[in-house]
Amino acid sequence: MNTALSESVSETALNFDVLPHDVEEFRETVKEFARNVVEPRVQELDQKPAAHFDWDLVGHGHRTGLTRAAVPKEYGGLGVGMLGVATALEEVAAVCPGTALIFGATLLGQAPVLLSGDPRLQARFLPLFSGDEPVLACNAVTEEDAGCDLIIPSQAEHARNVTTARRDGDDYVLTGRKRFITNAKVAAFASVFATMEGSRGATGLTSFIVPLDLPGVVRGPVADKMGYRACLGSELEFHDVRVPAEYMVGAEGEGMAINMAQSNMARAAVAGISTGVARSALEQAVAWCGERVQGGRPLKDQQFTAAKLAGMAAKVDAARLLYLRAADKVDNELPPPVYEPAAAKLFADRTAIDVAETALSLLGARGYLRSYGLEKTMRDALGTRIYEGTPEVLALAVTESLYAEKDEW
Repeated sequence: MNTALSESVSETALNFDVLPHDVEEFRETVKEFARNVVEPRVQELDQKPAAHFDWDLVGHGHRTGLTRAAVPKEYGGLGVGMLGVATALEEVAAVCPGTALIFGATLLGQAPVLLSGDPRLQARFLPLFSGDEPVLACNAVTEEDAGCDLIIPSQAEHARNVTTARRDGDDYVLTGRKRFITNAKVAAFASVFATMEGSRGATGLTSFIVPLDLPGVVRGPVADKMGYRACLGSELEFHDVRVPAEYMVGAEGEGMAINMAQSNMARAAVAGISTGVARSALEQAVAWCGERVQGGRPLKDQQFTAAKLAGMAAKVDAARLLYLRAADKVDNELPPPVYEPAAAKLFADRTAIDVAETALSLLGARGYLRSYGLEKTMRDALGTRIYEGTPEVLALAVTESLYAEKDEW
């Protein structure tokens, strides 16, 4: 596999306090979009019916470059790499993580194409994201009966009821159903992982790029989620869908390697989203504790509160440094590393929950009310644990890396 994710690689080690110019410029543009366009709509997006989708908001995000941030410049993208994507998604997630996930899921849908190094696939699909109108993508891995078994190689043979693919002339025929797929309802294409017919479990996992207007593709109902309600999660059904052979990524049976590579790449960006959720909770707590007077003094001046705020701030900063390091590694190593993205997401996910919970304790009853916003942040914080690796899956990835390093000593 080959990749072209970043065109802003520094000749020296990355200074986490001074990002590359193009990355910082992109981050500031996205920050303005998040504050001026997304923030006024946050409550509305959260409380609308599950199937509501704000294409106008997505159009604004598209014009900032969020749909093509990782796409190389030769295909009309920004080429800011995972470092640019992760920092930008933190800015959006600090306002609305559901909106951030719309663009993060699009990146994930692009990932197999980016990783493929296949100029035909890249020329066919990547320029779609540089047009005047927004185009979204999705990544279809999870099944009704198979989730972790599709991302842990040692468990692949135990995967049940996996979507299958069989060769038929110049096409592959896909049959099966994918669940919990972000953007499935609104994406132009999906990167789909199916196992070759006759393979045990997911041992024959293979990656395909599937335009979702092909005959036999059915988009299922939108899930009514606890949080991240600005983005849509739904099912994708494949009823003998004929996919041209040239839309296969890599070769038959290489899907597990591609899946692991895209997960390692995406976890850095997802850790940026989790950090944004934690940052939102911290900002709400800081604002409240600076205003609220109790016992004749602002809460911020009371030792117990100060200890909580300091701990929250340290965790947010640590999460950010971990994802920045992970993103820098992804942009400069091939294949993308396992340890740094997994460790970054593991820590950032826990940080989002811990900081939101502590903020709730500081705001008290107000934090429990929808009108103050922290209640939404708390719900969103819980969602970060699920996608792109649960804590248990991430722990396995981190631990396997530790023992792999030990074997090298």
